[in-house]
Amino acid sequence: MYDVLVVGARCAGAATAKLLAELGRNVVMVDKAQLPSDTLSTHGLLRGGVVQLSRWGLLDRVLASGAPAITQVLFDAQGETKVRRIKERAGVDALVAPRRHILDGLLADAAVEAGAELHTGVTATGVLRSDNGRVTGITGRTASGELIELPARIVIGADGRRSRMAGYFGAETLEHFTSPCAVFYTYVTGLRPDTYEFHIAKDTFAGVFPTHDDTACVWLIRPTPLLEPIRTAGSARIPVFVQQLQELVPHLGEQVGEVTTRLRGTADLPNYRRQAHGPGWALVGDAGYHRDPITGHGITDAFRDAELLATAVNDSLGDPRDEPAAMTSYQQHRDLMAREVFELTRALTAFPAPDRFVELQLRLSEALEREADELASFPGLTAHLAA
Repeated sequence: MYDVLVVGARCAGAATAKLLAELGRNVVMVDKAQLPSDTLSTHGLLRGGVVQLSRWGLLDRVLASGAPAITQVLFDAQGETKVRRIKERAGVDALVAPRRHILDGLLADAAVEAGAELHTGVTATGVLRSDNGRVTGITGRTASGELIELPARIVIGADGRRSRMAGYFGAETLEHFTSPCAVFYTYVTGLRPDTYEFHIAKDTFAGVFPTHDDTACVWLIRPTPLLEPIRTAGSARIPVFVQQLQELVPHLGEQVGEVTTRLRGTADLPNYRRQAHGPGWALVGDAGYHRDPITGHGITDAFRDAELLATAVNDSLGDPRDEPAAMTSYQQHRDLMAREVFELTRALTAFPAPDRFVELQLRLSEALEREADELASFPGLTAHLAA
């Protein structure tokens, strides 16, 4: 029997597995995908996510992979542009936006190096339970169709916002609203490799996250009905996307060079906070908590909650009598740290007038900086190992 079985081996799952394996726990990860592979994500990390990568000893690997160091941020609100250098805070002085197939692969590799097992092409089909209802493992199916059972003392669902594990566990949805927005993004050449860009206009939020291969992720968020011209453009989606940028945020649209990949997007995403734990199980990452990308902080959420959960699980495994208090603390800490940004997300997706939108963005920036400070102050693995 494994100590911990993690279903999902991307940002949240691999980070959780890495931390628990480093604490000496017997950990296995399974994922239905063949990793590394891409996934829907604009993948721009703000300070909190970079703080976590630095604390875990992975930031140098991300930079070595070719992700450029972002040293300044451009804000353009209705034609008024400001550029600010990223000052040192919470131990970091740059941001990064690694492609997901690279970041997820680095995290999974780090988990395996720490001692975790990884099995890809495995789909969880249900959970095992003891006579008293406690989750004790999963049933699954391999890529070849073999039916398997994997027992574990604790099972963690890290399988994203369409989490099957949340359903198998019976996790309650504690809070929910549907975003009225849509986002489209693609990768382009011709933009500065060291600058995040955020452009605000009426009913429009667009931006740039420079990434690997001298390209940048360029994204556009608007109320869903206003993006119908792109959604319905068929094979002309990319030209219409670029045209929309040129019309809505010309400072950005006029700089866009060659489009290197297909256009991707999604609309009307669910925003929710789910019950995070129960007897023998827990949820982490988008499986337990998800926000609209208008506040662009999902990877940091995953990293934050991975460390909170790894701490709680390690305490639970050390003495099962500690499990209720430790896991309750995990959910309470997650909810407390997420609360302000969740409410700002709700306000921003309503797309208030540009002046109010800018005001909310400033509040968001302040909230995320405070969170980065708190993440930098986490005790880290050495404190848990010493205990």
